[in-house]
Amino acid sequence: MPSSTPRATSSATSTKPATHAVQDPHVSSQPEHLKTSSSLVGQKSIPASSHSQTTTCSAPVLNCETIENKVRKNIQHSWRGILKVCKEKDVSKLGEMPVSDFLDIAEKFNLDLSEGEIKQITTKYDFKKNGRFAYYDFLQSCIFLLKPPESSPLQRVIIQKPQKPLSPGPQTTSFFSAMLRIQPQILHCWRPVKQTFKSYDESRTGLLNIADFRQVFHEYSMDLTEEELFNILEYYAKTLSSKISYNDFLRAFVQ
Repeated sequence: MPSSTPRATSSATSTKPATHAVQDPHVSSQPEHLKTSSSLVGQKSIPASSHSQTTTCSAPVLNCETIENKVRKNIQHSWRGILKVCKEKDVSKLGEMPVSDFLDIAEKFNLDLSEGEIKQITTKYDFKKNGRFAYYDFLQSCIFLLKPPESSPLQRVIIQKPQKPLSPGPQTTSFFSAMLRIQPQILHCWRPVKQTFKSYDESRTGLLNIADFRQVFHEYSMDLTEEELFNILEYYAKTLSSKISYNDFLRAFVQ
């Protein structure tokens, strides 16, 4: 088990005793107000360039789950390169690009999509019906599993489903960026991270308060910035005062 780092001072008190170590110099020195619901509500959740991706779409959404599952493994191995090229083509920083640009990227990274599959994918992610492809939403669907999958009785359960269904907040570009940054570290050590989450969850509810959730990140040297923590909390603790389902959080990475 990695050694503990000092608990951030907060009104949301952790259930574990504090330990002593050197604070990561990259962590903000500002008071960590994120741990109280009043301070969270008073803050702006995202910068102007970050926006909710799919919540404004009123048209029926195509089910492209089979296609997304087909390319998921490829994208999870090369998402950094794909995202870099997408951002280069997205000069307006809107999280979208012309469909023709996506076709070039799909060919460059060998996504191996048929003409029919490309038509389905580009139709689904053309939310504004203007011939532009919402690549942020597409990559988010392929990299992270943000809803519990339907599993058969014989399927091995890696991460337990919550007792209550997840009622998530908005999927913003800031949330996506925060999840992308910590993805490699989570994948590297998700098993011990899961055990540490459970050690803080003495009542075995599957939920942690904000202070304990952040402390686990400290223990594994995955310190979140104030903005990153806020955007993750905004999604997983929509009321900004409730506890976080650590199983829901881990399930996004472990598929």
